[in-house]
Amino acid sequence: MKTPYIVGITGGSASGKTMFLNSLLGSFSDKEICLISQDNYYKAIELQTLDEEGVHNFDIPSSIDFDAYKSDIIAIRSGKSVQRQEYTFNNPDKTPEIITLNPSPIIIVEGIFVFYHPQILDLIDLKVFIDAEEHVKLKRRIVRDKVERGYDLEDVLYRYEKHVAPTYDKYIKPYKSEADIIIPNNHHFKNGLEVLVAFLDKKINEQ
Repeated sequence: MKTPYIVGITGGSASGKTMFLNSLLGSFSDKEICLISQDNYYKAIELQTLDEEGVHNFDIPSSIDFDAYKSDIIAIRSGKSVQRQEYTFNNPDKTPEIITLNPSPIIIVEGIFVFYHPQILDLIDLKVFIDAEEHVKLKRRIVRDKVERGYDLEDVLYRYEKHVAPTYDKYIKPYKSEADIIIPNNHHFKNGLEVLVAFLDKKINEQ
């Protein structure tokens, strides 16, 4: 197998990356594409930074174990399989699974900091930015964090104002102009998805 083609996908929190990724992965077989999500590389909660109110801030680069993330990307790119424990966002009602990441022609690296961290960015062949307006992202974040992570509304709004929004302005938005493809996702991502699927299908057939 030729060297895998690595696609980096980023965007603000609740921009719709997960739904987009699920649709993208569903367009290919497990042998054709591998997703390496930054979400599974959060450091243990005791290593996370506390803000001035004593709330853990998971929305800064230091919350991620980039050394492990980079190491796994390189291993999979070189043809090795990697096992990683799923990160459950400290949700006590969810039991983490062991995820097996296998080498494939297309590797997707996804997360809010994949363009910010230079050693991760250097591994990426194609940069994709999922974009959505602020009010759309906030609404999605409220729904998601209540259902998936057990946060109440006050907690969600606090984290959005103090952690999420500043992080977007400092670590994510500045790299939007460097993206090869920007996919708007205020209402749907159908057209952008079709373009990316066709492009990656061509890359697979070239290998």
